[in-house]
Amino acid sequence: MTSKLSRLLLAGAFAIGLTATAIPSNADAATRMGVVVKIGGIPWFNAMEAGIKQRAKELGVDAVMVGPTSADPALQVRAVEDLIAQRVDVIGVVPNDAEVLEPVLQRARDAGIKVITHESPKQKNADWNFELASVDGFGDAYGKMLADKLGGKGKYAVFVGSLTVPLHNAWADAAIAYLKKNNPEMELVGDRYGVAENVDESRRTALDLMRAHPDLKGFLAFGSQGPIGAARAVSERRKGGEIAVLGPFSPGQGRRLVHDDVLTGGFMWNPMEAGKVFVTLGDMLAKGQEIKDGMEIEGLGKVHPDFTERNIIVDQLVELNKDTVDKLAELGL
Repeated sequence: MTSKLSRLLLAGAFAIGLTATAIPSNADAATRMGVVVKIGGIPWFNAMEAGIKQRAKELGVDAVMVGPTSADPALQVRAVEDLIAQRVDVIGVVPNDAEVLEPVLQRARDAGIKVITHESPKQKNADWNFELASVDGFGDAYGKMLADKLGGKGKYAVFVGSLTVPLHNAWADAAIAYLKKNNPEMELVGDRYGVAENVDESRRTALDLMRAHPDLKGFLAFGSQGPIGAARAVSERRKGGEIAVLGPFSPGQGRRLVHDDVLTGGFMWNPMEAGKVFVTLGDMLAKGQEIKDGMEIEGLGKVHPDFTERNIIVDQLVELNKDTVDKLAELGL
């Protein structure tokens, strides 16, 4: 990205309530890309940004991550519009609302920009979506872990980032289906709560649910702030060891809660690796390289893409528990 382009992008980002970090300009022929994440300033996306920077430096790509100051889909739309105006080669997005983004992603493609999404399977108007965990693999793993922690029976609640985040809801569907099939004595409280991208909303909702359901035994929280907020609520109610809290979270943010026995654990993929994959795929597409079945892609391994839905999905699950959380946190996650 040219220095002028970087300045314009940063000015526009701050004007519409976004945070962005620019990477210095390389050669004029370098691939230029911007990655719009769900929300800026939280550990999960800080780790993703580190991956973007590292891989961009390795490949000679000019890349910037843009993070809205809140999980508002409209801010993501405006960020994408700003990137279109800067005529970048590639736009990456981790959507808050897949449907809301459809028109602006089509405008990007109409302008000749390649579009890559993450955490948004079946995303319309994207060239490719990639995942480091399959829906069934992730959902089943959480369903089984929750059943093991609860002894196969008891009430549980489910949080997602929002009711419009496709992947979070797909994970929830898979976990709930697993539990209904394999552990019929487990009971879902309500449906699901779209609070897991906000730690305070997750905490308040968990406290409300514990008051309304004194026999509640577990939380499944899909969204990196959901497990943190629910664990803080469990700590406040002094229910550590009595209520299981599971979900993907940043190890650095959650390690103390894990060792305090209020955050039980979970599974995650490495958001730093996701950041690297954004840049790897973006550079490939910008240079006209075709994604083929069975090819090796750094960060993904051997891939078997779904050419109809435009998904590249692999399983790279890492378990979060007392034995692993400190080592993962030391990696900057």
